[in-house]
Amino acid sequence: MKEIIRRIVSSIVLIIVVSFITFFMLMMIPGDAVEISLGTETTPERVRELRAALGMDAPWYTQYLSWLTHAITGDFGVSFTYGETVTSLLTSRLPVTLSLMVMAIIIAVPLALTIGVFAALKQNKTFDIIARTLMQIGDAMPQFWIALIFLVYIAAQFDVFPISGFTPFTESVYGGFMSLLLPALVLAFGMIATLIRIVRSSMLHSLKQDYMLMTRVSGMNPVVAIIKYPLRDALIAPLTVIGIQIAGLISGVIVVESIFSLPGVGRLLFSAVLKRDLFLILGLVSFIVTSVIIITLITDILYILLNKRMRREES
Repeated sequence: MKEIIRRIVSSIVLIIVVSFITFFMLMMIPGDAVEISLGTETTPERVRELRAALGMDAPWYTQYLSWLTHAITGDFGVSFTYGETVTSLLTSRLPVTLSLMVMAIIIAVPLALTIGVFAALKQNKTFDIIARTLMQIGDAMPQFWIALIFLVYIAAQFDVFPISGFTPFTESVYGGFMSLLLPALVLAFGMIATLIRIVRSSMLHSLKQDYMLMTRVSGMNPVVAIIKYPLRDALIAPLTVIGIQIAGLISGVIVVESIFSLPGVGRLLFSAVLKRDLFLILGLVSFIVTSVIIITLITDILYILLNKRMRREES
């Protein structure tokens, strides 16, 4: 319990530190975000008025403390570009991003676990060679390249998949599914390669343990023995990797959503960076960092609990 509390406290401190560094770096970037948002034809008086209205005429550390105080309550400020609160923009774009990530996880995790387990059971045979080839291809090909290949050779060739844009599920469940399928496959491709490697190596290590020899000597059914012992042990390491991969999906979403023109959080952040929308950038970055840290924290806690449970069962 002490270890879990320590990790929770360190995660909270890390979130604050990252938000401070992000805010400080945005303040140090040359150029005035207010002037950029108002355009080249604005007057100095209008710039001063807007800076005062947004509280940007105060020292940077005062601005950060004010922003942090409001951010704790869920108020991340107002976007220069859209004229809406960052929270409302985030909540309107979040369902698309979450749907995309969930679909990618549903595709990647069961497929990678199945391939990894069978590759270990068929070590150095045809299936294992194919699995290792898939791992190398997945690690070598960047997501943006896979996305472009899918657009050119799948979406452009078949009318089933839209080349860009998103159909809300409220309008058409089928249309929404097909809008996200190719982007989800792009995100899943990178996850599958890493997970296959971890599952395969963990499974091979477990299969070489002494207890597998004892199961054969005792006459236990091979399938039951594999499920009861090596498979259970081999899934602990992938659990941690899956948590890291889910956190990594958030960064991959930015690229994929931009290429497929999906109205999600990733494309919103890309647009905010281009337009130097400070409050929108800060709010989205803080949300993404917080999400990554929370996912990592949950993964660490599950790993600790599973390890303790398995040690108790073995003893």
